[in-house]
Amino acid sequence: MSSEEIIDVAPVDADETKPSRKRLIVIGVAVAVLLIGGGAGYYGYTQFAGSGSDSESGAPDEEGGSESAKAGKSSYVEVPPMVVNLRGSDASARFLKLRFIIVAADDSKADKIKEKLPVVLDALQPFLRELRPDDLDGSAAVFRIKEEMMRRATQALGPGMVSDVLIQDLIQQ
Repeated sequence: MSSEEIIDVAPVDADETKPSRKRLIVIGVAVAVLLIGGGAGYYGYTQFAGSGSDSESGAPDEEGGSESAKAGKSSYVEVPPMVVNLRGSDASARFLKLRFIIVAADDSKADKIKEKLPVVLDALQPFLRELRPDDLDGSAAVFRIKEEMMRRATQALGPGMVSDVLIQDLIQQ
């Protein structure tokens, strides 16, 4: 026997070495879907997160000032903490301790809000006293309470006076 062994090699088809056309089409479609999905994701991120907007970069908007400069013009009126009893069906007493800040539309209106603060508190008392402990469950409850407080503060002070209500503490006892 010789040291050389004969290896039988079968001829290779040219079709087996080249990627098939179907496979190239599938890979091309997958790449296109990824690119389109990535582009749509980036567009959605810039629209909802605001990272692509000019106002966040400090560029002037249509009215001539930047949004960050306008945010600095508003002033905050801190309201003394309120404690109200909650309406409940059982005999136990439940209380709500609330601390919030009223954001004035601009600096000149902050003094007017401070002067009319008793009117605002009087407008909020009936609403807060009618709340039930169930009304305070969940994160959506805080949003609804904040919106109603904003509506009542605007109604008591007049339109254009209040730009926001910031809830600092909302404690149920």
